[in-house]
Amino acid sequence: MKVILVNGSPHKNGCTYTALEEIAGTLQKEGIETEIFWVGNKPLSGCLGCGACAKTGKCFIDDCVNEFVEKAKNADGFIFGSPVHYAAASGMITSFLDRAFYGKGAIFKGKPGAAIASCRRGGASATFDQLNKYFTISSMPIVSSQYWNMVHGNTPEQVKQDLEGMQTMRTLGKNMAWLLKCIEAGKAAGIDFPVHEPKVATNFIR
Repeated sequence: MKVILVNGSPHKNGCTYTALEEIAGTLQKEGIETEIFWVGNKPLSGCLGCGACAKTGKCFIDDCVNEFVEKAKNADGFIFGSPVHYAAASGMITSFLDRAFYGKGAIFKGKPGAAIASCRRGGASATFDQLNKYFTISSMPIVSSQYWNMVHGNTPEQVKQDLEGMQTMRTLGKNMAWLLKCIEAGKAAGIDFPVHEPKVATNFIR
């Protein structure tokens, strides 16, 4: 089993990475393979709504989003991390997730997902809520922890001093590992993900 942890910060080894690294270490102790995927710090376009990905399975803008989507096909769970920018998720991770999820929901369906937020002081709850919406629209079980998945600090060293935040990350890792093992055990017992009805789209303007 493998979990991909996505670092949505422009700083490769900053506060968000520090939190994700704590989770990854816990997952590894539970026998789960991990990979921390950095979205980078180069300009990243948002979704253009062209629909090309629905036909080809990949975005026509060939960058780290397509690289991630290919990796996601073989992953069993996901954790997306973002710093707080103006009481919201970073523009980088928002553009990344818009394009990663649009037209590719089947890749994520039934796979557990979790979000974490890293902030200096405030805005973490709004960021956490924003990131979770990608899971709830994609039939993904959401993994929780003992508190909202957030850490506080302005530097990696300060984040490590947030003892409750770091413990929350470790608990999240244990809960993710537990759910993945439960899903695997369920499949072995013949219990598979529910078969859903054909999707109905209702527009309110006739």
